[in-house]
Amino acid sequence: MEYKVYTTNEFDKEIEKLSGEEKRRIEIIFLQLKENPYVGNQLQIRPLREKRFEEKRIYYLIFDDLKSILMIAISDKRNQQKMIDFIRENINNYRDILKEILDN
Repeated sequence: MEYKVYTTNEFDKEIEKLSGEEKRRIEIIFLQLKENPYVGNQLQIRPLREKRFEEKRIYYLIFDDLKSILMIAISDKRNQQKMIDFIRENINNYRDILKEILDN
């Protein structure tokens, strides 16, 4: 079964800052993730993944039970650990955000 990809408001704001070519790269990444959400690198816990493009990193969570992927953030290498820690601390909040998206 194909996964569905959803984004947070923060992720959407980060996309707006990107160039047209970078946005196209992200669209390709979305297509890859729909087919196989586990293509990115695992970060400390199974559902937390990172997909790199150029000098940037896209962070996302996989919710197998909901057959969904929630795109969380885009950052550079310099902020990588800070972002990973933040996502891990807020994983339950992100599940709630995704459930709210799915309910609407």
